[in-house]
Amino acid sequence: MKRIFLSLLFILAVHLANAQYYKSADTLRRGGFDKSRLIIGGSLGAVFGDYTNLDISPIVGYRFNDYIAAGININGQYGSYRLRDINDNTIQRDKYTIFGAGVWGRVYPIPVLFVHIQPENNFINQSSTYYNGAGQKTTYKTNYSVPSLLVGAGYTQGIGGRVGIGISILYDVIQDARSPYRNNVVYRVGAGLGF
Repeated sequence: MKRIFLSLLFILAVHLANAQYYKSADTLRRGGFDKSRLIIGGSLGAVFGDYTNLDISPIVGYRFNDYIAAGININGQYGSYRLRDINDNTIQRDKYTIFGAGVWGRVYPIPVLFVHIQPENNFINQSSTYYNGAGQKTTYKTNYSVPSLLVGAGYTQGIGGRVGIGISILYDVIQDARSPYRNNVVYRVGAGLGF
């Protein structure tokens, strides 16, 4: 059974490589800038409640050939976190905004799977307000920038024409203590044109 499965995988790989060769040769004959290789997309996210997060992360790029794509990305996030005591009174409220930008690159070993790398720099504006029982509050504000290097992999699937959806799992390998990604795996789902 294992041999049959490996044989089928090998045949599929040969078929995909053959299809990639002919598609690449056709693209090379045309030469120059090919607007059909532009990639425009990104992701949106929203969470509401005591923890609120709104995320807009557009990307723009170019698929240089069937195996390599690269481009730029922009991050925009707003978030807040409310901590309550046992009587449901707010004792702490944190708010933050994140604006960041960077570049990204992808390698597609097969058409639907990619390896992703994304160095970026995020500018963070954060405020923390602490409430005491007497109705007084104290607020601390801070601004800083922090580098991140997201590395991971993903899957992309066409849903019609040049439109596709993508799922990726990324991890910040720099792990700066102030990183917005902290020590978490980053899951992204998005849609794009030219995927």
